[in-house]
Amino acid sequence: MKYWLLIFLIWCTGALAAQPLLTSDTLEPLLTEPQVRIVDIRDAQSFAGGHIEGAQNAPYNEWLGPPENFGILPPAQDMVALVQRLGLTPDSHAVIVSAGSDGTDFGAAARVYWMLKSLGVRELSILDGGMQAWDFDGMSATKTATPVARTDWAPSFSPRWMTTREQMLEHVHKHDAVLLDVRPENFYLGQFKAPMALMAGTIPGAIEQDFTRWVQNGSANFVGPDQARTLATEIKRQGDEDIVTFCNTGVWSALVWFGMHEIVGMKHVTIYPGSMVDWVQAPAMPPMLNAPSRGTRILQAFTEAWKNLRK
Repeated sequence: MKYWLLIFLIWCTGALAAQPLLTSDTLEPLLTEPQVRIVDIRDAQSFAGGHIEGAQNAPYNEWLGPPENFGILPPAQDMVALVQRLGLTPDSHAVIVSAGSDGTDFGAAARVYWMLKSLGVRELSILDGGMQAWDFDGMSATKTATPVARTDWAPSFSPRWMTTREQMLEHVHKHDAVLLDVRPENFYLGQFKAPMALMAGTIPGAIEQDFTRWVQNGSANFVGPDQARTLATEIKRQGDEDIVTFCNTGVWSALVWFGMHEIVGMKHVTIYPGSMVDWVQAPAMPPMLNAPSRGTRILQAFTEAWKNLRK
């Protein structure tokens, strides 16, 4: 009897767990639940123009690191202040809502999801398609801000789903992890670089899988579960070998991490949050793959400067 009671309790716990991906239809009935917190990461002007009832605004730039590399984690005290202002606790069900414009926008939501998970929020979801899908589905919105009581929860960031530059370098030397560059191919081949990156190219030993394949037709709607599993099985690893996703500043890689870890349920998947911008900012230049020649780098720098002058 005790055995069956235990099985029942485990089943109930799993059945009540938050789904990582919600549609407008599955989110709408949850809005009356007191533990639900809608975290709207759009800019303040967009939020003021209409948002989900009860939503709290925390624009994505508040989740970013320093100007020299947005992918680096912000100071611990800033993250604590943010979750307290949003009224979050470990028992909250935080639902992240983005604008819903494209895959990069979904990546921003996934990055916030990853940060909150690492801070200890146990129930998390992303609204598939963001606010754009909510409006398209004819759901109600409001322009009235809803105050929420601050909490005194002071979480610490867990590195469980994170890989540092030092750990990444160790993986390169030991060849003991799958290093997954999720940027478009022209980044991987060193033909293009992010403005903050000092050099184009990728990390030695890395393989490439474009993050845009994880969303539908360039939108902010995630692929279906079958397609997610197909994409995940493309990445071959030995046993429980780690998969480390990286991009330029840890946004696109958060999207792929979300798909692999949260949707497909793969273990031992982490994000290198600083990604390539952090990699090439190391005091001593780390090893590179597909780095362009000196002449090509000069041409790339000239082209980038010319584009900036014409803006």
